[in-house]
Amino acid sequence: MRLASGRAPQPSAAVLDARTLQSSCESGPRAGYDGAKRRRGSKVHAAVDTLGHLLALRVTPANEGDRAQGGELVRAVQEVTGEHVELAYVDQGYTGEEPAAAAAEHGVKLEVVKLPEARRGFVLLPRRWVVERSFAWAARFRRPARDYERLPTTLAGLHFIAFACLMLARITFQFHGS
Repeated sequence: MRLASGRAPQPSAAVLDARTLQSSCESGPRAGYDGAKRRRGSKVHAAVDTLGHLLALRVTPANEGDRAQGGELVRAVQEVTGEHVELAYVDQGYTGEEPAAAAAEHGVKLEVVKLPEARRGFVLLPRRWVVERSFAWAARFRRPARDYERLPTTLAGLHFIAFACLMLARITFQFHGS
């Protein structure tokens, strides 16, 4: 896919973010409460390349912060890409010394994309929209749209299946046109 888009085979940059999925009765005791979103459920931490292709994914209880998962997500990205990623665009949830040091351990510099000071309404953030679009693509599938699963690995696997389906559709579109 990357070669067909005129890109290098391995990405040099990634975009990291997390979203909270509302839990169902099946996710039961492993679900946490996300106070910022006022939602009980699981948090899906995802890393995508600059084209929106899924590189790594982690599922945690919703009360786990982004800062704590940043290092593990970067480690997974480097493992998948063969240590090619040098830069990761992140939101303000990844600010601070701990996430920056954890990413630097794996050779990645975190660049925090901040909201403009004088904002009114919706603001499209540079680079960050890629991961938001990827979450929107995954939300088109029923199972990854909400946490219906007993095991976090099942939820993660369903996200990978959804992204594989999306990539197959894009490949088919590229080769058959229209």
